[in-house]
Amino acid sequence: MEFQKDNTFFTGRLKSVKYTVVGAHKLITTEHSVMVQSSIAILLIVAGFYFEISREEWMMQILATGLVLAIEGLNTAVEKICDFIHPNYHERIGFIKDIAGGAVLFAAIASIAIGLLIYVPKIM
Repeated sequence: MEFQKDNTFFTGRLKSVKYTVVGAHKLITTEHSVMVQSSIAILLIVAGFYFEISREEWMMQILATGLVLAIEGLNTAVEKICDFIHPNYHERIGFIKDIAGGAVLFAAIASIAIGLLIYVPKIM
């Protein structure tokens, strides 16, 4: 079966949205790190309502959560591509995977800092 691009504006966009929703569902239901991060995101939403965080705090929390989940999705894609290209261990593939994982770490550290700035004053 050959892929045929839909060049019409409306139906082409609908198909794109469908693929992105399917991809997000696959990411959330198959990757344990994303499952954990999604659970943390839900807890932060509950905490946001409980502590009645401000509009600006909501924006920062949403941005931080989205950043971590997006970078984790890219990290997962890089890992899957690497495993497809070279299924056995290879030093260069390991290096590439480590760099992608490092990007997730940077996003997670920034998100933790934002969470602490929002919630520590409210808890104290």
